[in-house]
Amino acid sequence: MTIPTPDTPRYTPGYRALVLLLLLAAYTVNFIDRTIIAIVGPAIRAELGLTSTQIGMLGGLYFALLYTLLGIPIARLAERMNRVNILTVSLVVWSAFTALCGAAGNFLVLALCRFGVGIGEAGCSPPAHSLISDYFEPRRRASAMAVYGLGVPLGIMFGAAAGGWLAQTLGWRAAFVVIGLPGIVLAVVFKLLVREPPRGQADREARLAAGLPAAAEAPPVPLSLGHELREIGAVVRALFGKWPVFHMAIGITLVSFGLYGSNQFTPQYFIAAFGLDLTTVGLVIGLISGVSAGVGTLAGGFIADRLARISPAWYALTPAIGLAICTPIYILAFVQPSWHTAALILLAPGLFQYTYLGPTFGVIQNSVDVRRRATATAVLFFFLNLIALGGGPPFTGWVIDQLAQVRFAGAGGSGVWTLLQAWVGGAGGGAVPFASACPGGVAPDGAATHLVQACRTALADGSRGGLIVTFMFYAWASVHYFLAAIGMARHLRGHHD
Repeated sequence: MTIPTPDTPRYTPGYRALVLLLLLAAYTVNFIDRTIIAIVGPAIRAELGLTSTQIGMLGGLYFALLYTLLGIPIARLAERMNRVNILTVSLVVWSAFTALCGAAGNFLVLALCRFGVGIGEAGCSPPAHSLISDYFEPRRRASAMAVYGLGVPLGIMFGAAAGGWLAQTLGWRAAFVVIGLPGIVLAVVFKLLVREPPRGQADREARLAAGLPAAAEAPPVPLSLGHELREIGAVVRALFGKWPVFHMAIGITLVSFGLYGSNQFTPQYFIAAFGLDLTTVGLVIGLISGVSAGVGTLAGGFIADRLARISPAWYALTPAIGLAICTPIYILAFVQPSWHTAALILLAPGLFQYTYLGPTFGVIQNSVDVRRRATATAVLFFFLNLIALGGGPPFTGWVIDQLAQVRFAGAGGSGVWTLLQAWVGGAGGGAVPFASACPGGVAPDGAATHLVQACRTALADGSRGGLIVTFMFYAWASVHYFLAAIGMARHLRGHHD
């Protein structure tokens, strides 16, 4: 493998693989730092006396606000400036703020640190997607995006396994510090090894290989506010003005809404329902994410690229079918009386759910011009994360709090379906508030045995019901991916022509 220099050929297969591997490592660290709050959330909640809604805000809205708002300005810089530098600085910033979370003494300081993590992570995927598009030709782009997207399940796996063990043995504060610092080392390695490619390099190579003319890289237009706004507007029209891309954008937003919400509170459910410790929960969730979700992510990109040779509609049909299959399997897992059975079942749905990542990002990149690719990712993430990351965890946390109140009031029978019916019917409103009787979801020290059991049952049943409600967003997303298949072939042919 040769790292390219001005005197050697650019981008050997080995070097492209190295770049993709380093981008995958950055995205893995990104998701570790983003989602560790989920696995250590129960420990934070117990120490600081927080509600599920507050934990949801830490894992969702407080991270998502600046992450979302800064994404587009950073992406516009990435269309003009060195993307490797932008990603390097961003990696340092979000890793440092993750480590600082360990010094937080109250909810406000922890929230400010999560804002900081969001600031740094805003500079990750927009330049990364643009770099991948310049290293990999269109027909391999969904596969390359799937490899990059593997950072999601790998990040959840390592964050859950390592975070759970660290929180159990050293405390949640040390977990943040130990998890955050390696990202700074990775930033140095990334800067030393990755070169900035010419814009549209892979597209030109593909056209020349096909015997078609290929224009040289065009310089960026002089900077002006009007031009920047027009470029953003053009990307918005490309994403939301074309039927197939619009429905894929809605689909990935709905999937992410369910994913962020469920990931935030699955550890809480296993602890409350089955009495597991943080180390065990981290290993269970980590292995599930690393195996099934990882295989599903890779399979989605490679299968879609292969089937797209028959019809480009498979870029939408692959995730549509996967999401339709995974929804009932998730629900089945969370109504099991044994955590062993639930964990075993949870090995299956990720194989189907995570097929959406590679095809969606591949289609987005193939739908815009070379100097709009970072912006396309940022615009997509603006809507996706404002709704999904900002709303998913708080929504699930709110539903859990509501259902826990209903169960604590003694309403809804003993099953999850009767509990949901009682909540819809307005039960539990006049009883003692669950949040005050069970601060942090548990009974106060020295409380009577019946209160200890009532708090635990309410939190467990509320968590189960809230997660099942959240899983329904996967089925909703599946509908939009099926709709995206209509006209996909015509859309992609028209853009490449």
